[in-house]
Amino acid sequence: MAVASLLQATSTNLHPCVSYEKPLDHVGTLSSSSLVLGANINVGCNGRRSPLSLSHPDRIKNVGSIAYAGKRRSSVISRVASASTAYNEADLIAPINIFTASGEPVQFKDLWDQNNGMAVVALLRHFGCPCCWEFASTLKDVKPKFDSAGVKLIAIGVGTPEKARILGERLPFPLDSLYADPDHKVYDALGLYYGLGRTFFNPASAKVLTRFDSLQKALKNYTISATPDDRSGVLQQGGMFVFKGKELLYARKDEGTGDHAPLDEVLNLCCKTPVG
Repeated sequence: MAVASLLQATSTNLHPCVSYEKPLDHVGTLSSSSLVLGANINVGCNGRRSPLSLSHPDRIKNVGSIAYAGKRRSSVISRVASASTAYNEADLIAPINIFTASGEPVQFKDLWDQNNGMAVVALLRHFGCPCCWEFASTLKDVKPKFDSAGVKLIAIGVGTPEKARILGERLPFPLDSLYADPDHKVYDALGLYYGLGRTFFNPASAKVLTRFDSLQKALKNYTISATPDDRSGVLQQGGMFVFKGKELLYARKDEGTGDHAPLDEVLNLCCKTPVG
């Protein structure tokens, strides 16, 4: 089973086929889990590359920490781009077409109110990833808190709408919050990690060992048939983003399989940030 392979994760140096990043000398000290809002190149086994830039690095505030309204919230793995950035992440992904779980195409910019609406965008690896079933289960449990705060939950996975429905119906997970990105266009645009090394040999994947009970519970109705038919999709890593309108408040990309964003941080940010 895929879980057994995931638990063997040890080091990104164990396999020559890994995801590489361009050095980030211009942004000083960065946590390696932070979304690179500056020059960033990810190269996987098949040579897929992400855009060179998500925003101007000289505009990034509080690099290496979560920040909102100028206040430092944590010393971990994310930060906020200045609202005045000329290169806007929401605009970058706005024209990308993905699909609802029922198969209807939708542009990213239509998923939430681009003026004052708040959205939590959770990018799962793919719909057949056991760790993503566990994370989706956790997201489902906290969704009422997002709803009460007026925050829209948007969960996206690599695969077809049919694969999305398999996860949504068997886990289960609310289908109206589930979207499919078969060609991982959003993942590429946001520069998320991709490659065999990140998927199976990253030390961050060992975090799965601390969540074995929740993983086992989430996999009660698991089926490998939710895995993308294009097997290259299983090498994709995910991430977490929080937007208020077009402003990016929180950005984190997963270091390895099962290395998900701490939801208490996301909830803390969403509940304390006025909506509307």
